[in-house]
Amino acid sequence: MSADVTSVAEEADSSIKPAQRIGLLFGSFNPVHHGHLILAEYFATRTDLDAVWLVLSPQSPFKVDDDLLPDTARLALLKLAIAENPLLRAEDIELSLTRPSYTIATLDALGKRYPRHSFVLLMGADNLAGIPRWRAADRLIQEFDLYAYPRPGAFVPKLTDFPRARLVSAPMLDISGTYIRQSVRDRKSIRYLVPSAVEDEIAAQDYYR
Repeated sequence: MSADVTSVAEEADSSIKPAQRIGLLFGSFNPVHHGHLILAEYFATRTDLDAVWLVLSPQSPFKVDDDLLPDTARLALLKLAIAENPLLRAEDIELSLTRPSYTIATLDALGKRYPRHSFVLLMGADNLAGIPRWRAADRLIQEFDLYAYPRPGAFVPKLTDFPRARLVSAPMLDISGTYIRQSVRDRKSIRYLVPSAVEDEIAAQDYYR
């Protein structure tokens, strides 16, 4: 990285305390709901993490999903949802990366942009079993801490295969984006499922109809 690029990255990072441990919660957030926010808040306030960034995943060019809002719309809803929480941040870096997006590419890009931070992957414990099939899986397993939250009734693989993984008992809400989108289509209330600002914006923009 050139000196100019480094200075720009450091300037962009100046509002964040140096040497923070940042948890990364990836998702399509279609739409963001209280289940996501409770998880993010838990990790930001009840672990050794300094903040949690909610990383918006772009639409895959290989998969057309009529239910998936455009990237910019989902990002706007995400920003509305966390606007008043300084410990949470909407991160859109994957929207500028080559697609399909790979977790290791995102981590490398974040590391270059914010070299003072360390990044921790946050995911459901049942997803651990799939990591060996991910791109650069060895690097992910060996170079990055991973905090996994067990989902009720879901299989949890042996942590001995993941030396930097840690199980964290976080509260889980049985809410899904699918349920929320169907509720909107059926003209049912989504109050308390999503933040009020998100509910209002979905209605104002006539999303998911």
